[in-house]
Amino acid sequence: MKESKAQRVERIKREKDGLDVIEDIYRYARSGKDVDPEDIDRLKWYGLYTQNRTLQPEDDDNQYFMLRVKIENGTIEREQLKALGEISLKYARGTADFTTRQDLQYHWVSMKDLPAIFEKLEEAGLTTRMAAGDVVRNTVTCPLNGKSGSEIVDVGSVVKEINSLFDANRDFSNLPRKFKIGVSGCSSHCMPHEIQDLSFVAQRTENGDVRFALFAGGGLASNRRFADFLGYIKEEQIVPIAKATVEIFRDFGNRQKRNRARLGHLIKEWGAEKFKATLEEISGVKIVDGPYPKVTESKKRHHCGIMPAKEKGRSHIGCAIFGGVFGGERVLKLYEIMKERGVSQIRTTTKQNFIITDVPENEVKSLCEELEKMRVNPYPSAFRTRTTACTGLDFCKFAISETKSVAQNVALYLENRFPAFGEPVTISVNGCPNSCAHPCIADIGLSGTTFKRNGESIKGFELLVGGKIEGQNSLFSKRTGVLLAPDEIAEFLEKVIEDYIESGESTISEYFYNFEISTIYNRKVSLVK
Repeated sequence: MKESKAQRVERIKREKDGLDVIEDIYRYARSGKDVDPEDIDRLKWYGLYTQNRTLQPEDDDNQYFMLRVKIENGTIEREQLKALGEISLKYARGTADFTTRQDLQYHWVSMKDLPAIFEKLEEAGLTTRMAAGDVVRNTVTCPLNGKSGSEIVDVGSVVKEINSLFDANRDFSNLPRKFKIGVSGCSSHCMPHEIQDLSFVAQRTENGDVRFALFAGGGLASNRRFADFLGYIKEEQIVPIAKATVEIFRDFGNRQKRNRARLGHLIKEWGAEKFKATLEEISGVKIVDGPYPKVTESKKRHHCGIMPAKEKGRSHIGCAIFGGVFGGERVLKLYEIMKERGVSQIRTTTKQNFIITDVPENEVKSLCEELEKMRVNPYPSAFRTRTTACTGLDFCKFAISETKSVAQNVALYLENRFPAFGEPVTISVNGCPNSCAHPCIADIGLSGTTFKRNGESIKGFELLVGGKIEGQNSLFSKRTGVLLAPDEIAEFLEKVIEDYIESGESTISEYFYNFEISTIYNRKVSLVK
């Protein structure tokens, strides 16, 4: 009897722990032999995915990989930035993309080069280990931990402790599926706690104490649900709760069906009360009841532009780039201009952007001028601040449509068409029906699909609208049924923004909440070619 996908993956993990594939990686690199198909799955434990052949010449039979580097706490020191740029240019054809989990990804990586890449990363204090696979992924957090005067509490040490607990830990290297944790001490709630498997959100009480709201079971794609609020815990209880939650997931998560294997599915099956009781029993932590925490409204959940630093006389520069695409040349250029000005660090964000931290105030203007020469915007528009894109057709085997160029074209078009538009708009471009770029929680989501028009098959997108993450007011987006070719998107969205402006609604969220595509078609003709 043929194995199901879940049966195959579970057998592969039983036969060899994903952490043990490192020896095989070095063996394949030395021998030049093809990778065993079952080791292909295990390569994820070291951040490796096979790459789509879309851009690969037909006469090139090499297997190339995407390689993900963990950026813990979203922090890249200046010398680490140099190492990442050098790896990009020497081994990855100049590619370097920031991700929604604050990581960095390369493309065009060859197996033979991995030993040299791993050595250089290790020298820089970086790793790809457990950046992917059925493990606890990189913990996301506010990029300004310890750097913001407005933060509730610096959770950087907690994030480090969580990452250290699970890193290379064989007790947790074979989970039913991936597991995502977030910890936030940010007063702007920039870390999207509503969609994490497990998250901890700092709240200040009336007497000035800090406690953490505990959320569990959030997720997108097959596990499309906002996390359940379970109550409150103390900071010192975060790591025990994280450990116990992952133990529950490991031992009780669904291993028979991959599309039912996330923590949210388990909580849905058990109910939140049973899950909470089990978590308290295993962790030894009493979760205190309390009101649902207040959170920042969706449109203010970002750190872009020039911001005052915690250290007097310095500023942070929050930079927006399109779909996380940066590239090795710009990485090294950024390293040089930071070195010239005595700036030591950048922080990556969950919106595929980055922040240059602690820039001397007398250097801010000149540094911003250099950034603009690099096509990096330190004064991002409403359409650039929160535009994200998944890997897309060029490199991802699951993608239907290309994404990165679409994200750039749409954001540029709209900011040129509406230069005075001041309300941040979340735009997400996803190359397939999955949710890597989070289209189902965006104001405007584009979900990759194939459709026919006039007998012609088109690789395009379906328009989704009205998603947002805002605590109890969170909404998943609505499908509109509008199917667009890539070159139709910008002009169509222009009509949508025009209609919003004319509608009199106070926010774009309210506009999309009441959105009827028929209204657009009635007011604006010839929207689709």
